[in-house]
Amino acid sequence: MNDEPADSAASSCCESASACVFAKALHARAVRCELAQRRAIAERDLIECTSPVARINCQTLSRIARERARFTLKLPRSEAPLMHAQALRLQCGGLLGLQQALQSAEPDVHRMVVLALERHGSLVALPWDAIVAALAQWQPRKPRRLDPPGSTSRSRG
Repeated sequence: MNDEPADSAASSCCESASACVFAKALHARAVRCELAQRRAIAERDLIECTSPVARINCQTLSRIARERARFTLKLPRSEAPLMHAQALRLQCGGLLGLQQALQSAEPDVHRMVVLALERHGSLVALPWDAIVAALAQWQPRKPRRLDPPGSTSRSRG
């Protein structure tokens, strides 16, 4: 399944112009954001940003992370859509790398972006080598193994 580029989120039939840039990371519970607001549309759980300025900052962070990690993650050119796993790795790993680079105690996206801007003056000036290294090492959680009904979880032997 492919993901739409960030700019086309507003043109998608089910997403709004205020859709959260890091929704995959929020859905995966890898991070949180004080500006995120959940909204249900039919069977979908959308996450929207309550601040247009913060959304632009997150878009900038996302685009820079994709550009800097393109070679390491073997990502397609910037206008090409990403596979779900690539987007998840880019978002979760990138935000984890940002948290480590900033030595932030909280994985709150908005607070980390504000902290990054305060400390470095620009998102471009972040220590991208360290962030990309953490991003490349990020692995998704293993799915829980569900035992069939009536079976015991211990092996007999």
